[in-house]
Amino acid sequence: MFRIKKLDLFIAKQFLLLFVATFFVCQFVLMMQFLWRYVDQLIGKGLSMEVLAQFFWYMSLMLVPQALPLAILLSSLITYGNLGESSELTAIKSAGISLLQSFRSLIFITVVIMLGSFYFQNVIGPSANNSFAQLLISMKQKSPELEIPEGVFYDGIPSTNLYVQKKNTETGMLYGMMIYRFSGSYEDAAIILADSGMLQSTAEKKHLVLTLHNGEWFENMQNTSLDGSASVPYRRETFTNKKIVLDFDADFNLTDAGVLSNNARGKSLEQIRHDVDSIGAQYDSIGRTFLVDVERSYFHKRLIQKKDSIRALKMASTRTFNIDTVFNHLKPEEKRRAMSSALSRVQSGASDLEYKAMLTSEGDRIIRQHNIEAINKFTLAFSCLLFFFIGAPLGAIIRKGGLGIPVIVSVLVFIVYYIFDNMGYRMARGGMWAVWFGKGIATAVLAPLAVFFTYKANNDSVVFNLDLYRNFFMKLLGMRLKRQVTAKEVIIVDPDYEGDAQKLARITDETQAYAHDHKLLRLPNVVKVFFRYEPDHEIERISEELETVIDDLSNTRDKVVLSELNKYPVVSVKAHTRPFERRWLNVMAAIIVPVGLCLYLRMWMFRARLRRDLHTIKQVNEAIITRIGEMKKG
Repeated sequence: MFRIKKLDLFIAKQFLLLFVATFFVCQFVLMMQFLWRYVDQLIGKGLSMEVLAQFFWYMSLMLVPQALPLAILLSSLITYGNLGESSELTAIKSAGISLLQSFRSLIFITVVIMLGSFYFQNVIGPSANNSFAQLLISMKQKSPELEIPEGVFYDGIPSTNLYVQKKNTETGMLYGMMIYRFSGSYEDAAIILADSGMLQSTAEKKHLVLTLHNGEWFENMQNTSLDGSASVPYRRETFTNKKIVLDFDADFNLTDAGVLSNNARGKSLEQIRHDVDSIGAQYDSIGRTFLVDVERSYFHKRLIQKKDSIRALKMASTRTFNIDTVFNHLKPEEKRRAMSSALSRVQSGASDLEYKAMLTSEGDRIIRQHNIEAINKFTLAFSCLLFFFIGAPLGAIIRKGGLGIPVIVSVLVFIVYYIFDNMGYRMARGGMWAVWFGKGIATAVLAPLAVFFTYKANNDSVVFNLDLYRNFFMKLLGMRLKRQVTAKEVIIVDPDYEGDAQKLARITDETQAYAHDHKLLRLPNVVKVFFRYEPDHEIERISEELETVIDDLSNTRDKVVLSELNKYPVVSVKAHTRPFERRWLNVMAAIIVPVGLCLYLRMWMFRARLRRDLHTIKQVNEAIITRIGEMKKG
């Protein structure tokens, strides 16, 4: 029976405190990144605090599902990084509690957050997304605040271009004004010149009152004569003071939500399923209509019948019929009419097909967008659990708390996830990839990573040990490892010099016999290497005995012996015998000739190096035996 233990409460408390803090940090970062996309379109609109508050509120609700996985990743990484750094994780494991057992409470909390994320995306998120989209469109369409520049024409007022030579920012007076008003076409424009003036908004902010002083008004009147005369009435007016009322709606008006009917992000799963069926049925009907139109246009009995088409194809395929010959027999006027008719029909058909292709591709795009959003609700919720099984094991492996390394690792993991998710989304939206593949590629990439980190952390395996990877690649590339034997400050047991000298003498005889019997400079038998390999454990036994002697002599206080010990090579005991441990891999390497040839030459190189190593071992053995003899005499 599952019981809540004090350890579960302890870890859960640390995680929840960090989760709340990191969630608000991630939410703020995502909001700032999201805000920069629209800042250029919203500046200078004169929006009220109430509208801005709604904008940020709906934005924050939209970004909650995206902030949750990143917050879980960062908080779980810091939690287990702190436990590892303070040795609390070591104490937990020493008490017989595995790493996966310590995950119990956090897995439960993460699953609850994952289900909450899915509920949020399916219930609260669509409404917030619709409200945000409606508000954003309304903010973009709002008329900007008037900021009349000097020396250039300003077109921020509908149907009016205003030029101001100079303005007084303290009094609001405008000097050297030129105004173009367009009531219809450019021919009916009115030109107004004034020495000075002032522009003010009415109380209801629906109009602007332009007060002008000392100017002239030039205007072409609309020609309403029926006799077709080209003369146009003209009006000129000189004024001392004049007021003009201009239409200018500076209020914020909310756009009709009907324009967001195809917004897939503003719909729940049930709405998406219903709308996909409706849209599919609608475009299927359009496709059937297009098919009927094509059949009527090209296969109607009155135009071209199928038998006529077949007969025409047969005539065109025969050598006796040449369309160019028939065309050349036409009169010039008939040729022009035929070419004009053919060109017109081709252009009309191409335009018709382009229009139909645009309609059908738009329908496919809308359906793909709805399917993407349906799958996204599941993948984004599942990423909460996925990021936990990446962050918690990484924290246990790195064992670094705080906001240093955990933040860097979290950002790198999130960048990888974002790149694959964004790439998959764009490819699925464009129809290049299937929707399920595009939206699942990020999860498919990170899921094996989560399993790998969890497995390594649970088994206390070394993952980020650079020396381990360096040694691995050095062995793979055939590079020699350097032996390092240093003097010990405290020696409990002195070496058995006499016994070690006897062992070294025996090892010397065995290495010489091995080198003589195996003839290491010769090319090995290809059949025995790749197809009939027989294990060779002799050099492995010799190497193990030598390492035992080196380990015993490393307790010496004699500097000469320590110096000689560092001259021993690190013997590669398998690379000179066969390329791989498994027989089928060796067979495959032999079949793939270029690979097998490279491995064969590499193995020959290791045989030659083993011969040199055995010679070096003999020289070092003799030097150490000699030194041990001198130490006994002394």
